Amino acid sequence: MVHTKDFHQNNSIFAAPIFAGMKHYQKEINKRRTFGIISHPDAGKTTLTEKLLLFGGAIQEAGAVKSNKIKKGATSDFMEIERQRGISVATSVLAFEYRDIKINILDTPGHKDFAEDTFRTLTAVDSVIVVIDVAKGVEEQTEKLVEVCRMRNIPMIVFINKLDREGKDAFELLDEIEQKLNLTVTPLSFPIGMGYDFKGIYNIWEKNVNLFTGDPRKDIEETVKISDLKSDELDELIGDNAADTLRDELELAQGVYPEFDRDAYLEGRLQPVFFGSALNNFGVRELLDCFIKIAPPPRPKESDTRLVKPEEKDFTGFVFKIHANMDPKHRDRLAFIKIVSGKFERNKNYLHVRNNKNMKFSSPNAFFAEKKEIVDVSYPGDIVGLHDTGNFKIGDTLTEGETLMYKGIPSFSPEHFRYINNADPMKSKQLEKGIDQLMDEGVAQLFTLDLNGRKIIGTVGALQFEVIQYRLEHEYGAKCTYENLNVHKATWIEAEDEKSEEFKDFKRVKAKYLAKDKSGQMVFLADSQFSLQMTQQKYPSIKFHFTSEF
Repeated sequence: MVHTKDFHQNNSIFAAPIFAGMKHYQKEINKRRTFGIISHPDAGKTTLTEKLLLFGGAIQEAGAVKSNKIKKGATSDFMEIERQRGISVATSVLAFEYRDIKINILDTPGHKDFAEDTFRTLTAVDSVIVVIDVAKGVEEQTEKLVEVCRMRNIPMIVFINKLDREGKDAFELLDEIEQKLNLTVTPLSFPIGMGYDFKGIYNIWEKNVNLFTGDPRKDIEETVKISDLKSDELDELIGDNAADTLRDELELAQGVYPEFDRDAYLEGRLQPVFFGSALNNFGVRELLDCFIKIAPPPRPKESDTRLVKPEEKDFTGFVFKIHANMDPKHRDRLAFIKIVSGKFERNKNYLHVRNNKNMKFSSPNAFFAEKKEIVDVSYPGDIVGLHDTGNFKIGDTLTEGETLMYKGIPSFSPEHFRYINNADPMKSKQLEKGIDQLMDEGVAQLFTLDLNGRKIIGTVGALQFEVIQYRLEHEYGAKCTYENLNVHKATWIEAEDEKSEEFKDFKRVKAKYLAKDKSGQMVFLADSQFSLQMTQQKYPSIKFHFTSEF
């Protein structure tokens, strides 16, 4: 909490209104929930996002993007290439209000080739919902993303999806989540049957039965309050066999799994689990109702100098994503800023810490998928889009004057490398601009060889090369071709003493493998695991980093 003496002015008449303002400010912070949805591709993450928006009244029809004509495609997938491929390649931001709580969802790409975008997005969320497919269980991409959340102690809720299909037994799934993801789970709802026999869900959190009719036109299924599981009412609702099975399973679940404890959940030590079917809009309301009660409001964030708390009165925020050409008709770039503390106000001067210059923004945007609206004031937890002419990079910090930088937004060492060539000499300016902007977005990384100045694109996944080629042509009117390049790994170089003989020798011997990244840092492109190990042994005073933030 900000100390009261900061607010006291000599004349006590000022104190009352300022405190009234503080109360309002605290209320605004408390009503915000900013979370990410993560999953393996095809687990139903985008469908779940849509259904949450439906409950928030943010959209009227699932799968509809309102424009001149209704395009069938999830609201959150707004890039053309996503519509063609049916995958989300860019994290989008969706905001809506539900029961007086302002919810900001960051929908993340599930595809592994875009994991880096997802990792960065996880720096901007206060909690996470993990979606798991009932038939496939825990998949590889989910493991990686959950590991990042665990490292950062991000509170997680698990949603087991597609219960209207045949899948794994509930206990088997809960065991798999505990073992593979290294989590401690507690079910807050429990399925009654599955697939063809799916009757509905018993909501442990609210003590009621939610009956499944399988009619997708119904927005909300029928809910019956049942406080006593032993009552005959349960048998009448779902049949004797299903009722007996449910009683046995719930008794077993209560014996095996810990009781829900909100503090343990907030500290990342306990993960509640819900079951449902997002496609049929089933079990989604239960998830949302519990989420707004238990999920954390904006949390403090560590900077390079101190821990910054949301209640502080001075504004701070950081860029976790940059998106070029959200509207292809205008060459606009938007920098997505997560507000950590204080109020962000339109037309007010803020310090861009890395560039050490003041900037003000006349049209900060709030989002609803591809719709944007200008906002005057935003609060901690909110995501604001700022129009950018090339001032921002991912990880940049804005403050009201304090020089601090937020940590933990690294670039990862790419795994795929290709030379990029210009396929149309008349369009070299467009190509240069396009590459420049796409790299700022964090789509991939650009390395320039010291030896001959050739440009190399490094990506975490191979699909990004296609995305870059497509976007260069359609958004910048430039064509490129690629050439294969044998590089095993890129590592960032840090020398203890740049004048030492060892460092000079390293630069001489490895000259043809050295490049600069976009910000001018030295990078060593090792052609194999073996050569990387040998180089590390030969030059012990040089550090080889696998992320750019060291």
